[in-house]
Amino acid sequence: MSWQLTLTGFGIGLLVGMTGMGGGSLMTPVLVLGFDFPPVTAVGTDIFHGAIFKTIGAWRHRVLGHVHARLVFWFALGSIPASIGGVAMIDALQRRYGDDIDDVATIVLGIALVFAAVGLLAKTIFLGQTGDDRPYVLTQRDRMLAVTIGILGGFVLGLTSVGSGTFFGLALIMLFPLTAPKVVGTDLFHAALLLWAAGLAHLVGGNVDLGATAWLALGSIPGILAGSQLTVRLPEPVIRLALGVVLLLSGLKLVGAF
Repeated sequence: MSWQLTLTGFGIGLLVGMTGMGGGSLMTPVLVLGFDFPPVTAVGTDIFHGAIFKTIGAWRHRVLGHVHARLVFWFALGSIPASIGGVAMIDALQRRYGDDIDDVATIVLGIALVFAAVGLLAKTIFLGQTGDDRPYVLTQRDRMLAVTIGILGGFVLGLTSVGSGTFFGLALIMLFPLTAPKVVGTDLFHAALLLWAAGLAHLVGGNVDLGATAWLALGSIPGILAGSQLTVRLPEPVIRLALGVVLLLSGLKLVGAF
């Protein structure tokens, strides 16, 4: 199973490097449906692995000048504590329901994936707009909006591992005048910070398979480095459209629609 995990990590790392999203939205269902991981372990492993390889991608995008650092700060102010709250919620559900939590987590994850797919498809449409590459100064409204979005997205990520890219990337596209490369870089840099908070919480909670994490990272790190070089060179809308369909089908499968 080791080389399959590494190959999976490379493919997802490549997508994340190019688009800023697809890590949690794809990795968790792949671990559940393709490798028979229990949903809670899949969520924890995905988040902890994401923290590692997205840090590499975030650093690369920062070097390329694709990160709006102040916007990252205001997102993280809300998302980091909220993500820890999401992890605490899933731990509380485990204590209450025991092994039955896997069934609950599967349904929650499936619903989150359906919403993520809808968000991604909308994000694909909005990518047709051209952002402004001039320095963008945040207003008080922007700061409050970023914190609120951070709280909502962070809680969902801690609970399901979905949202660090799709949810925040969608918000960046719709609400802030940034170019596509800056959307990807800002999204990825924030995701790295957020995932470390949630990932360490999952590690303490015993929800991380460290062996699987190592094999995934062996592929995802070179994948995300390669993908970051292709951010503005490939037909991103086509990639996002295909990814949206995959997410939608995965979500429907998890909730038992077929």
